[in-house]
Amino acid sequence: MLGLERLEITQGDFRLDADLDVPDGSITAIVGPSGAGKSTLLNVIAGFFAATCGRVLWDDSPIDGLAPGDRPVSIVFQDNNLFPHLTAFENVALGIRPSLKLSRQERAQVDGALAKVGLDGYGARRPGALSGGQQSRVALARVLVRRKPLVLLDEPFSALGPALRIEMLDLVKTVAAETGATVLMVSHDPDDARRIADRTIYLGEGRAHPPRPTEELFENPPTALSAYLGGG
Repeated sequence: MLGLERLEITQGDFRLDADLDVPDGSITAIVGPSGAGKSTLLNVIAGFFAATCGRVLWDDSPIDGLAPGDRPVSIVFQDNNLFPHLTAFENVALGIRPSLKLSRQERAQVDGALAKVGLDGYGARRPGALSGGQQSRVALARVLVRRKPLVLLDEPFSALGPALRIEMLDLVKTVAAETGATVLMVSHDPDDARRIADRTIYLGEGRAHPPRPTEELFENPPTALSAYLGGG
């Protein structure tokens, strides 16, 4: 279970407080207005930015002192974080060994991950020769080979059209079900949360509110969330 214990994040005039738990194996969305701190919260969990105080826990053990690479976390950014000079196969292989010196078994693991996300036969292509949706699939394949129990998604599908975004969301749900990973997904679109998220965290008024069942939250939103969604 992911725990944010009396977490306080400050950057200049910005402040965000969080004191909540995210259940194991769940898909939890994070919604809120621009500037509320959604991406910042993911960066603190991943270890790219330090909180002012409080703790980030995984299975009741603090991970604050760990370097990003040592945390039980995979993160997919908006640009999918692919290296343009590497092939799709090599971009996925980085999730196993940064040196790219893979054993036969590890190479088979990369091929298997590409096949699972629908990219069988695309391993030799570089990102520039792939569509946006295919690039997102490469990023998800890398998540598969990393086998981390916590997956953070920072709006990786925001640039995709509606039909393709739905396809990628469904793929995330499938990958999460296969791996048992806990997924924390930032989104500006409530429909994304409704499609795959068991629970949703609302960020607003300087606070990450504890997760609530997604449909319950959107059917009976607090006043600030209703205003953000255009309901008042």
